[in-house]
Amino acid sequence: MDAINTKAQKRVLVAGGAGFIGSHLCEALLAEGHRVICLDSFLTGQPANVAPLENHPGFTFLRHDICDPLAIGEPLDEIYNLACAASPPRYQADPVHTMLTSVQGTHNLLELACRHDARFVQASTSEVYGDPEVHPQPEDYRGSVNCTGPRACYDEGKRAAEALCFDYLRLGRADVRVARIFNTYGPRMRPDDGRIVSNLVNQALKGAPLTVYGTGEQTRSFCYVTDMVKGLMALMALAPNPKVPVNLGNPGEFTVGELAAMVRRLVPSAGRIVYQPLPQDDPQRRRPDIARAQALLGWQPRVALAQGLEETIAWFRDAGARQERRSRKRRETV
Repeated sequence: MDAINTKAQKRVLVAGGAGFIGSHLCEALLAEGHRVICLDSFLTGQPANVAPLENHPGFTFLRHDICDPLAIGEPLDEIYNLACAASPPRYQADPVHTMLTSVQGTHNLLELACRHDARFVQASTSEVYGDPEVHPQPEDYRGSVNCTGPRACYDEGKRAAEALCFDYLRLGRADVRVARIFNTYGPRMRPDDGRIVSNLVNQALKGAPLTVYGTGEQTRSFCYVTDMVKGLMALMALAPNPKVPVNLGNPGEFTVGELAAMVRRLVPSAGRIVYQPLPQDDPQRRRPDIARAQALLGWQPRVALAQGLEETIAWFRDAGARQERRSRKRRETV
């Protein structure tokens, strides 16, 4: 490692580091010459996401659930908290654990940040806006969330985690920053995570019908994962502390029907579009106002949806081929 990287090297903990966004973040931090401790329980993260990093001299993996107290026996400069299931089927499978991950887990990591005097970035979510009545959604919009509905374990858990973060900041106990992450997609998404991009891509690659919930007129904004990682790292690096939440997402707005049609164009073997009832509390419109991120971070997403979808489809296609080779090998050895 050269002298410049050695001087700039930081010791960074990434909670949820074996997850979709977390694994890309670990990779980017290592590429900048930092030491990375990846913390994950594998509840939704996957060992395969960080397997290529295992032999990197700057990488350490710890299997741990952040709901349990933790201690790290070496100094830390930065902590990223991305440790929470983020797709409705995943977080609704164990809603109590989802809520505790957001509240107790965030509290445990904030206490760790206090002990190490580490800068802290909390991965919050656009779900704090609920089914928004303001469009696009700026950070000062307080949201329209059903606090007793099936999505509340995630929505309200993340809102409570934000409250904890800003209390620690106001009390002067930790240098905390909050990113409100909008829909993010790309390689390493779980094929079974239940979110719209992975659902449509996997259905298309199997030649199955594409499922659209509701009329397909509801809108989303899709940010490619490498853009999201750059935004998170820029927020961590920002000085002084902005002391306000910051939206991170792509302001390009597409209907779910438009997304399905785009996937069909990119995967000609895809089946027809079929419609299913809209899940309870599913937001009708979602688009970030990123003026604050542009002004404070000099950040905006660069990867267009068509380009990002091509790369995502290619990754899922390769992952399917690898799985088929492994299955064939197992059959041959039986």
